[in-house]
Amino acid sequence: MARLLRALRGLALREAPGWTARGRADCGGLRAGAGSPQAGSLTKHQPALSKSEWQKKLTPEQFHVTREKGTEPPFSGIYLNNKEPGMYHCVCCDSPLFSSEKKFCSGTGWPSFSEAHGTSGSDESNTGILRRADTSLGLARTEVVCKQCEAHLGHVFPDGPGPSGQRFCINSVALRFKPKKH
Repeated sequence: MARLLRALRGLALREAPGWTARGRADCGGLRAGAGSPQAGSLTKHQPALSKSEWQKKLTPEQFHVTREKGTEPPFSGIYLNNKEPGMYHCVCCDSPLFSSEKKFCSGTGWPSFSEAHGTSGSDESNTGILRRADTSLGLARTEVVCKQCEAHLGHVFPDGPGPSGQRFCINSVALRFKPKKH
């Protein structure tokens, strides 16, 4: 119930004009083993792009996933087996979202992360993500979107590794990987 109330408070903040409240492959890494919703600070939105502007900027698959809440097929994403150190950014607005240090093999067919970049304990106010309730398939799930541009990234589930127990199941097509500079 407390989780729902915090999520509803975040939705009310997002309605202010121009402002927003702050998924088996041989992939190695940690094995899968619930976090609290992020509280939210306010961040100024980038100017919203029109549907046609997003279609020009993104590939058809990127547009379908990020702007129409689609999903790439399991085991098809380019980052599923990526083990390079670096940062995963939003493909739409380039916001940093997930560190490779928190990536693990969940066996689900999508890149999985145990927490968002900028998380401090259970506090996600300094991350680039927002959580939203999603009942689109008749199930209670938690959607993960980019805080800056509201791109659909994937979902978060309470079946990840410790200590948070979270599994951010994120579409590769919604991400852009930037290798760590040596």
